[in-house]
Amino acid sequence: MREQRSLFGEILDWMLAPLLLLWPMSVALTWLVAQNIAARPYDRDLGQLTRMVAQQVVSAAAAGKQQRGLRLPESAAALLRSDDVDRVYVQVLDREGGLLIGDREIATPEGDLPVAGEVVFRDDQIQGEAVRVALLRLPNEDDAHPELVGTVRIGMVQVAETLDKRSRLATEIIKGVILPQFVILPLAVLLVWFALARGIAPLNQLQQRIRRRENHDLSPIDEHDAPEEVAPLVRSINDLLARLDQSMSTQKHFLADAAHQLKTPLAGLRMQAELAQREIDAGGDAQSVRRSLQQIALSSQRAAHMVNQLLAMARAEDEEQARRQQAFDLVELATETVHDFVPKAMEKRIDLGYEGPDDAQTLPPLVGQPFLVRELVRNLVDNALQYTPAGGTVTVRVRGGALGESACVTLQVEDNGPGIPEAERELVFQPFYRALGTNVDGSGLGLAIVKEIADRHGADIGVSAAQLAPEVGAVFTVRFPSAATLPADGAEGDVKSA
Repeated sequence: MREQRSLFGEILDWMLAPLLLLWPMSVALTWLVAQNIAARPYDRDLGQLTRMVAQQVVSAAAAGKQQRGLRLPESAAALLRSDDVDRVYVQVLDREGGLLIGDREIATPEGDLPVAGEVVFRDDQIQGEAVRVALLRLPNEDDAHPELVGTVRIGMVQVAETLDKRSRLATEIIKGVILPQFVILPLAVLLVWFALARGIAPLNQLQQRIRRRENHDLSPIDEHDAPEEVAPLVRSINDLLARLDQSMSTQKHFLADAAHQLKTPLAGLRMQAELAQREIDAGGDAQSVRRSLQQIALSSQRAAHMVNQLLAMARAEDEEQARRQQAFDLVELATETVHDFVPKAMEKRIDLGYEGPDDAQTLPPLVGQPFLVRELVRNLVDNALQYTPAGGTVTVRVRGGALGESACVTLQVEDNGPGIPEAERELVFQPFYRALGTNVDGSGLGLAIVKEIADRHGADIGVSAAQLAPEVGAVFTVRFPSAATLPADGAEGDVKSA
């Protein structure tokens, strides 16, 4: 079984998952931004330091033009030693890239040199430690300063420092940004949880209102008390309640009518049993007892017939059974039914016949529930025999045809009984309805069962005057759609061979 999902938990997951995913990305982005922010002021200071060193070195070279040696001025050395956090390296190169003074550990730049007078920065390593290097290329002193001709020709100055101050500043920035998030994030989760709980509260209230309802209360739920997003669900529930109310009302009416109809045969059984008991106690003749027993048998037969029809009606209304479809042969069902009713027809001296093909190979294929279709045919034939007088005719026909633009198979049962007035032809399919002016025993369920079965199979059913003798008789016509044209709700389930 699948685990039941929580709407609250699922929404909470979908809201918190992006938040928890974006938080590490925010930390990484903050770290990069902090590194960039921390580098800017220190790069500016490093560039100024490089220019000052270059200026002092050039000044020292100009002052000692008669000497061939060059030394870093003491003021510049003191400036470099003033940083008590990072180690600072300096390097002065001549025009050919040779080391004049300073640290050899700073790598000589490769490739194209920068524009003279412009400080450029790069990341490098000195003895395995990361450093930031500022490089300044000096202009040609022979052109700009003729007084320096003959002195040491300085080409460029490089100053490098370690990254301790930068790392500390970046760390402080990150702490200032990230640490508040450790407070904000749990608070955000708490607020999201609280907001969801408040948002789902109307659903809980709706659930409580439904739970507090009485079992018989099928009135619609007020949509205005539900959130807008849940209104379609409430409308669907109201539609289901309306259909359920109608179904229950129909069942109550049906059961009330069935109980009323069963009272007559049961009361007859009781009365005849009491009469037989009275005759036996009084020493009456055997003929009276025999008549009472015959009436008991007849009443029990009627009651059993009504119970069977009630069960047939229940089977016809069973939704789950309606989904189990299989192919069936209407010709075979019709001919078997005719053969089964031949003794009853002979007893009433009625000509019962069949017209149609001998097999269904020439007819469109049909899909449905064979046992229900058999019940439909039996009820139509039994109804015709009940209302046809002695010496009459009942004909069962099966033929192919068309229902609109689709192929179908038509079943007809025609009799020359008293017929059905046109005003009552729709009423005869209602449960327990019986045409006026007839003295035929019956429960009034046969044609209702026929109508229910026809509807379950998507068939069209109607009643009209007899073709051969329009002044009397009736013909019931049922048109079954072929298997290829069945409606979607009538063709669910697997199709099996009958």
